[in-house]
Amino acid sequence: MLAPLSGTPKQLMVILHGYGADGADLIALGREWRSLFPDMLFVAPNAPTVCARNPSGYEWFPLSDRPAEDFRREGADMARPVIEGFLADLWTQSGLSAADTVLCGFSQGAMMALNVATSISQPVRAVLAFSGALIPSAAFESGSGAKPPIALIHGDMDGVVPVELSRTAATVLATRGFDVRLHISPGTGHGIAPDGLGFATSFLLAEMAAKA
Repeated sequence: MLAPLSGTPKQLMVILHGYGADGADLIALGREWRSLFPDMLFVAPNAPTVCARNPSGYEWFPLSDRPAEDFRREGADMARPVIEGFLADLWTQSGLSAADTVLCGFSQGAMMALNVATSISQPVRAVLAFSGALIPSAAFESGSGAKPPIALIHGDMDGVVPVELSRTAATVLATRGFDVRLHISPGTGHGIAPDGLGFATSFLLAEMAAKA
């Protein structure tokens, strides 16, 4: 957790880590943005389950030899209530709300950020999804979920989560009426390149200014 530089939280960013990592792995993103958003509280929780393939880290849902679409959907359905409960507790404790909150994630954490943000009824301020994929929930498919602005960032040489998953997500979200931006980082694998971080920062600055 990184407290706001101003001392008083008026904005919140929840950062969801990737498979086999932990919250400490991504809190560095908060350090990148802290000076730009001095009123923002940055929180990077651990996923609820110890990672089956890396016991030193955590997982939002397990991997499987079954088709990815199947185990991701089932896993997201199990993990979503945990994240929703975490957000509800944070909002109660801080006095903030969904409208003050940015959801950010990397890899499996990006999948969950997108899944949660498009499932809950109140739109969050913005979503940043690095190297992820859209896992449609029942609420998304019925059109009852929120439609926050979304930025998708992905490396074109990602050998873990194929870049086509973000391209497909951008198309599906745009078709559903979302304000979605896509940035592909050339020559980048499964990670966050400087140009991708810069794109995310510009997106975040614009969204926070637009709704200030």
